[in-house]
Amino acid sequence: MTTALLFGATGLIGAHLLRGLLASPDYAQVIAVTRRPLTLTDPKLTVLIGDADSLPALAPQLIADEVFIALGTTRAQTPDEAAYYRIDHDYPVEAARIARHNGARAVLLVSAVGAKAASGQFYLRTKGETERDVIALQFGATHIFRPSMLMGERAEHRPVERLFIALAHIVNPLLLGPADRFRGIDAADVAQAMIAAARSGAAGPRIHHWREMMALLRR
Repeated sequence: MTTALLFGATGLIGAHLLRGLLASPDYAQVIAVTRRPLTLTDPKLTVLIGDADSLPALAPQLIADEVFIALGTTRAQTPDEAAYYRIDHDYPVEAARIARHNGARAVLLVSAVGAKAASGQFYLRTKGETERDVIALQFGATHIFRPSMLMGERAEHRPVERLFIALAHIVNPLLLGPADRFRGIDAADVAQAMIAAARSGAAGPRIHHWREMMALLRR
């Protein structure tokens, strides 16, 4: 039976991941690292309270077969670029590094469509550098998920995002061929695709855009 380690369990994708992992009979234990206690309880769930600063102290407890990383912030929440980079790059990379050192065989990382380490855009460059540095850890399997617009109910009120989500439902069918990677996708579908990828046993680094995620859901 498999043990999963989850970072970002209180986020939009992470919350779906947590429920999916707990519901799956393939996982005997789920370890979630969060900044605050969770309201959800389950016999399979172990919650560790921590963040980027406390990772070294938590390291001996971060032992799992697979690590799921759905960490991230926004420029509205974290306007300082150095602080943003620490959350979106340093924290995921260090979490993956510790899990790899402790024997994890697979890492599944949420990134973003257009991520590129050489990008001139700060957000896409940060995501690209995170991908690059996680891949460099050489897990047996590395799955990078690059969703575009995420659809789903968030805890916080984001009126502008709600508008874009409404537009995505209209625009999605028009995005064909290579452009389908820019289709909006439900956060729950991203989470389920991540779990399906973990169970697939596929080795090496793999990049999943909308089309690849939909294919995983059909398995």
